[in-house]
Amino acid sequence: MKVHEYQAKHILAHFGVATPRGEVVFTPEEAREAAQRLGAAVVVKAQIHAGGRGKGGGVKLARTPEEAERIAGSLLGQKLVTAQTGLEGRVVRRLLIEEGLDIVKEFYIGLLVDRASARPVFMASSEGGVEIEVVAAEHPEKIIKEYVHAAAGFQPFQARHLAFGLGLDPVLLQETTKIFSGLYRAFQATDASLIEINPFVQTRDGRLLALDAKMTFDDNALFRHKDIQELRDLNEEDSLEVKASEYKLNYIRLNGEVGCMVNGAGLAMATMDIIQYAGGRPANFLDVGGGANEEQVKRGFEIILGDPNVRAVLINIFGGIMRCDIVASGVVAAAKSLGTKVPVVVRLEGTNVELGQKILAESGLNFTVAQGMKDAAEKVVAAARGH
Repeated sequence: MKVHEYQAKHILAHFGVATPRGEVVFTPEEAREAAQRLGAAVVVKAQIHAGGRGKGGGVKLARTPEEAERIAGSLLGQKLVTAQTGLEGRVVRRLLIEEGLDIVKEFYIGLLVDRASARPVFMASSEGGVEIEVVAAEHPEKIIKEYVHAAAGFQPFQARHLAFGLGLDPVLLQETTKIFSGLYRAFQATDASLIEINPFVQTRDGRLLALDAKMTFDDNALFRHKDIQELRDLNEEDSLEVKASEYKLNYIRLNGEVGCMVNGAGLAMATMDIIQYAGGRPANFLDVGGGANEEQVKRGFEIILGDPNVRAVLINIFGGIMRCDIVASGVVAAAKSLGTKVPVVVRLEGTNVELGQKILAESGLNFTVAQGMKDAAEKVVAAARGH
């Protein structure tokens, strides 16, 4: 789960990470009033769940409250397109009005789980304000890393190593250690999977602040954080993914044309691979899980067909705990209620497979039954091309 920049800053401030003064607003009038309270020049920042807002025109300097109102009016309700939103963009529904700062240095700070080492890793770079992917590709030597032992936690000497690597003034060492330690406490306490501050800045008067903040949280741990759950903005999420979460289905929309319904994440990944091997592209990842009921299968099928890019559907089920007849009944019910016109290829194996195939055959619907994954992939890709 992601949150907006202003929400991430509020969380980080609770752990001692300094951030600029700012207010979230929802109308141009509120933007003017916030700018008046903050005084001097302010920065108007669009709040969407995507990076690259500055390059997309979503971060602008306002030298007067009236200018802040005008900029807010030009942003609110408009679609902001960045490298991370794709061409469809995101509608701007709220803004962060923030005090302007006299910045002398910009840095990058990141904290995430490194899968290779199975540890949290702190990353820092003197190349702040630039995408970390660009720095990694062009100047990998400018990225400093500190791996955190789960039992020992983040140590002061690691904070000092990062600070010296960034070239910070030794006078700021104590403050830097405090901020980095606060970031790790926030990461651990909130079950975050990512904290990214880009840029982390030093001002002319010697302050260190998180000028931007991005936080992502482990969905599997949200039951422990009701306060963070309340920060969820459904407008920023794919509508089909939101609907899937309501039925406890694992769904991610992709860019292909073959819809996939599978039980088990491993089988889902293998199914997407073999579709591409057959020359097609998966339109989604949908894992109904091992214990889904007929209603969940039906809803899953509806969600797949809710994507207008889907030209054919592959249902690939291995019935262990999940029974093939339950899958077949759910798919038939959904197909009849939706009146689907896209081709559907079904491959069933395992528990009650004969009964499942019988339900499909007697449904009166034109399902294509496949024998094996290779056959299923070839048939669904051919169907998608001919649809």
